[in-house]
Amino acid sequence: MIKTRKGDIIVTNENQNKLLKKLYGNTLGRVLLKTLTAPCISRTAGKFMDSRASKLLIKPFIKRSGIDTSQYIMCDFRSYNDFFTRRVKQGKRPIDFEADHLISPCDSKLTAHKISKNSIFRIKGSRYRVSDLLCNDFLAKRFCGGYCLIFRLEVDDYHRYCYIDNGTKTHNTFIAGELHTVNPIALERYNIYKRNSREYTVLHTENFGDVVQIEVGAMMVGRIVNNHGEASFRRGEEKGRFEFGGSTIVMLFGKDSISIDEDILRNSAEGIETMVKMGEKIGRAGK
Repeated sequence: MIKTRKGDIIVTNENQNKLLKKLYGNTLGRVLLKTLTAPCISRTAGKFMDSRASKLLIKPFIKRSGIDTSQYIMCDFRSYNDFFTRRVKQGKRPIDFEADHLISPCDSKLTAHKISKNSIFRIKGSRYRVSDLLCNDFLAKRFCGGYCLIFRLEVDDYHRYCYIDNGTKTHNTFIAGELHTVNPIALERYNIYKRNSREYTVLHTENFGDVVQIEVGAMMVGRIVNNHGEASFRRGEEKGRFEFGGSTIVMLFGKDSISIDEDILRNSAEGIETMVKMGEKIGRAGK
């Protein structure tokens, strides 16, 4: 289930969910998944989505997804990917610049999970190790007692993301893997954040301490495009983008570094995602 910050319930795409249940819920579907989740399939799909022929998919997609095009700069797109990574109009994603306000890096469906002393967080009753996510035991231990925030993007979301604060960052570390969908149906059956291709960096922020940001690829999303290697950054500056499909950003915060807004914590405890927008306040710096 998904809720807005006002508490309204968002209706999900039932047809898509039925298809995913068939893929992930029976033996034949899981055999097919071995092909669909291979990075080479994503690369092939990506090449088509970069082509001029893919422009034919844009109008049907807008209609089917109910995208509010008035929020975006709708130019003469050269390809579907050109449309997919469209930019919002100035003022449509205002950034909260209050220094102690924690903001969302992207448009997404958000859940917050406490990280235990053993560097484990739980989603829908399943245990996930931070060390599996990062393939780095030493780094994972630094976030014991903190929070894991999961920002799940769907195909109709804005697919560019920003920095949450001022600071500096390390180089980007890429971890190769598969490319399962990030839909909750798949999450119930696979440890997506351990198996999918992903890229992470450590952000040394002014107001929230050291934060790890991980971009996780998804089915038909082979390209995570980050704008910077080792660099300085400012709050609200664009960090990067996903090309074609749904995706996820995972953020790790240290113990006592942040407090999450109550509605998000309450929804997360009930297994409900909260819809948030890029630049919107979702919490505060820790005391």
